[in-house]
Amino acid sequence: MKQSHLRALQRVYLVLLFSFMYVPIAVMAVFSFNESKSRTIFTGFTFKWYESLFHNEMILSALGLSLVVALIAAVVATVVGTAAAIGINAMGKRSQAVVNNVSYMPVVNPEIITGVSLMLLFVVAKDGIAWANETLGWSLPENIFGLPTLLIAHISFCLPYVIFNVSPKLRQLDVRVYEAALDLGCNPRQAFFKVVLPELAPAILSAFLICLTYSIDDFLISYFTSGTTQTLPIVIYSMTRKKVSPEINALSTVMFLVILAIILFYNYLDGRRERRKS
Repeated sequence: MKQSHLRALQRVYLVLLFSFMYVPIAVMAVFSFNESKSRTIFTGFTFKWYESLFHNEMILSALGLSLVVALIAAVVATVVGTAAAIGINAMGKRSQAVVNNVSYMPVVNPEIITGVSLMLLFVVAKDGIAWANETLGWSLPENIFGLPTLLIAHISFCLPYVIFNVSPKLRQLDVRVYEAALDLGCNPRQAFFKVVLPELAPAILSAFLICLTYSIDDFLISYFTSGTTQTLPIVIYSMTRKKVSPEINALSTVMFLVILAIILFYNYLDGRRERRKS
């Protein structure tokens, strides 16, 4: 096959691939400005669905809850996961392999299994609290399903992503730089914050953004662990069971643009950092 034909096939393949991924998003964005509720015919341009979206109390409260849960879960998971990655990196190779395999299991595990197992764990905890209140006379809250269980669940499934983002950067880190900082008068804490942490910062920021987007996006695990509390994906699911409203198109478009802006901003910072190094 000629080189020109191969290049043409590569271009066709790329066009088809990106069309498959982004044409549905473009169609959704276009119909978020449709004057009617039609999903097949564009009848006119309007912003009324965006206005209706920002006056919908149910969606706004669910969005606020999702953002709060995502921010708290991402921060806690990033701090704990970074500390775990540093601890794993200090182990022997055999111990590292065992711990990494155990840490990787939640990533490859289907979300429905994780959600059901966490739900059963919280049910057992709820029964234990009820038993302690009746037998020991404690006065602990028995209805634990809600924000506490959501946070625990989201932190749990975010942790492995932090570990597997930070660990490769730790392995690339030249230990002689850390030792040089110690020789020049830094104590271990100062050497960590002045030498190690700045080198890990890109991986930590990347892990934080991954946790943030995964937490906002999660439906299955939240569905099993939220109780009566509704995050944004659960509210969207309950709305789509009846009929897809153009408000959902508007909301999805806004979320896509915000996440796209975050990714572009992060890539800009990363590119500027690479240019400074070079």
